[in-house]
Amino acid sequence: MTNEINPTQSLDCIGFFCPEPLFQTRQEIDGLEIGDVLEVLADDPAAEEDIARFCKRTGHQLLELEKIGKEFRFLIKKTK
Repeated sequence: MTNEINPTQSLDCIGFFCPEPLFQTRQEIDGLEIGDVLEVLADDPAAEEDIARFCKRTGHQLLELEKIGKEFRFLIKKTK
């Protein structure tokens, strides 16, 4: 990663399975200010598609999706 993005908030969903990572992500985003960045860590294979689809549907910006072994790291910018 060349540009270091410092998340405003971090959410650890390791060990949780669908739909829990998505529910927790939505709840956490709702509590942030516009422009804040949420880091989400998850190991549920469904989270990759679920969270990407959530960002597309809600208009929040998926800044980064990184896969490290079986874990995912998402950086989501709240846009509205």
